[in-house]
Amino acid sequence: MRFHQAVTFLPIDESLALASASDDLGYSGIYLSDHLFNPKDLKSRYTYSKAPDGSPFWEKETAWPDPMCLVSAMAAVTTNLTFTTGIYIAPVRDLITVAKTVGTTAVLSHNRVRLGVGVGWCEEEYIQTGQDFRTRGKRLNDMIPALRAMWAGGWVEYHGTHYDVPLCQMNPSPTLPIPILCGGDSEAAVQRATTLCDGWINTGSVQPDVAFEQVDRINDALKRADRQSDEFSIYLAIRAMPDLDLYRRLEDLGVTDLLCAPWMSVRAGEGDTPETVQAARVAVCEQFAENVIAKMG
Repeated sequence: MRFHQAVTFLPIDESLALASASDDLGYSGIYLSDHLFNPKDLKSRYTYSKAPDGSPFWEKETAWPDPMCLVSAMAAVTTNLTFTTGIYIAPVRDLITVAKTVGTTAVLSHNRVRLGVGVGWCEEEYIQTGQDFRTRGKRLNDMIPALRAMWAGGWVEYHGTHYDVPLCQMNPSPTLPIPILCGGDSEAAVQRATTLCDGWINTGSVQPDVAFEQVDRINDALKRADRQSDEFSIYLAIRAMPDLDLYRRLEDLGVTDLLCAPWMSVRAGEGDTPETVQAARVAVCEQFAENVIAKMG
């Protein structure tokens, strides 16, 4: 099982130090989220909101660095880490922008990008980029094979339902295929993941019993797609204290990747400096690596 540091909400000025330390400590990867901006007047309902008005749980001042910019920076100070987006809202962007940005990032990181995609929930972002919110799912289904075609190298083209690209060259191009994973719990997302993608990512941390149900659902969908023998990644975020037995049981069912964020247990207190907080966060990440990652082997 591979362990990935989820760095959503980590102060951006700590990102490089945490990535470098994670690389040294044996973590497999970094997991990044994606939003274009925080609308002040938000009408869209956050899918997993528990608030009566449907608002998300984060503050409007929350920073959302562009994931491909951040991956490029972290790749420059690491050697082994992979970088998974969870979730990159691909259809809020046009096909060529996604293909160019992600493809270049894959080249700069020496093929360490794993693109987790999803349709998102914030219509305000779609309005500002001029993309159709209502067709985002169908367009993503067409975008996935289109991206694979655009990254093939040399003269490439794609002719699909929503995208039509004549012969062109998009250089630099990745030297290895970029794995594409799909995030989401809807029936459409599960179908997309198990028929078009190389893996699935659950959305938000869940209780262990829910996690087992989710994995069973993905495995059943893979069987229906006749893909049970394919190499397929399953990413989970578990709402539970570290538990080696739990992780091994999930691994036996096919879970390949686990999201964790031990750094979140450290909060800045009165008198703390940015340097002491950063050091404390790296220290708890080291403890997790010793107590969990090393023992999982």
